[in-house]
Amino acid sequence: MKKGVIELGDVTSHNIKQLRRINEVVFPVVYNDKFYKDILEVGELAKLAFYNDIVVGAVCCREDKMDGQKRLYIMTLGCLAPYRRLGIGSIMLEHILNICQTDGLYDNVYLHVQISNSSAISFYEKFGFKIVETKENYYKKIEPADAYVLQRSFKEGPSGDVFIVKEGGDATTEVTKVIEEGQGCKKMGDIRENGKK
Repeated sequence: MKKGVIELGDVTSHNIKQLRRINEVVFPVVYNDKFYKDILEVGELAKLAFYNDIVVGAVCCREDKMDGQKRLYIMTLGCLAPYRRLGIGSIMLEHILNICQTDGLYDNVYLHVQISNSSAISFYEKFGFKIVETKENYYKKIEPADAYVLQRSFKEGPSGDVFIVKEGGDATTEVTKVIEEGQGCKKMGDIRENGKK
């Protein structure tokens, strides 16, 4: 397929059915009406991808807050199979990463990926995402049911290292241990050091 014009457009009440159709074709999960109703409220965090004025993909995110962190969750990011490898997914992800970096208030951006989806994992790793957790039985009706949590952090530790803080534990104590003991990428309690940016 020759190179065409790729653009991102807003999700509106007039084109929400196109988003629903993209999701039905691309993902093995069915999203309910509330998902689509909520998407209409997130503004720049949801975009349709157009290739020569045809809707071929979409990205949908939401803000999450956990343990005092402001996080961005990528609920869906996908493109129709014939339009893959044209840079459309990269443009959608770069849009989301630009929001995070421009805002400056996000601690990290994360998503779930089925453990067998090696192409998606490779794609996100190219953009600085790391596997930080495995969720067993995350998916209800698809196999394999396990999912990786992939995350990219934006906040830096005192030495310039990027830390991923997971639920539970005393984050300050664990980060101090990791730095003082020079543990590198070893898992320490509820913290994993991700190395330099």
